[in-house]
Amino acid sequence: MRVYVPLTLSSLAELHRMEKLGPAPVTAYAVTPALREWYLSGGEEELEYAALSRAAAASLRLLAAEPGVARRRVVAAADVPDRATVADPDQALLVESLGEVRLTEPVPLHALASVHVDGDEAEPDVTAAADALGAADQGDDDARFVVDGAADHELLWYGVQEIDRLV
Repeated sequence: MRVYVPLTLSSLAELHRMEKLGPAPVTAYAVTPALREWYLSGGEEELEYAALSRAAAASLRLLAAEPGVARRRVVAAADVPDRATVADPDQALLVESLGEVRLTEPVPLHALASVHVDGDEAEPDVTAAADALGAADQGDDDARFVVDGAADHELLWYGVQEIDRLV
């Protein structure tokens, strides 16, 4: 199963150094039955993009919780055995949890397929979004607009062999 793991540049550096992502459990996003049901139309690529986007939003939350890290969203795409993923059935249909899975095993570096990272030009918008996230969660429409601005930036694709250049 292809999963998308939200990270920061500092946790990507740790993954690179340790040659694995973990310890388990690790939160990730995937094309789950609930995600398929939510997006009634769309092919496999669109569903994969939706899971990637959910992971990018989770990466923004990680950035908001760690003020000292570089303000670029990071998502690692990995191929893991189906048995290593668990979806919480009680959360499956909650909009904020769509596609969320828990990885029950650490993910070795060799299981990564790619890494997706914001470009330098996204940093001001991602910084503003991370700073506004708390207010947006409390219903502030202006803050929500700022948070949504980060999603206007597409994550750039990098091969696994390029991680050392990113960190």
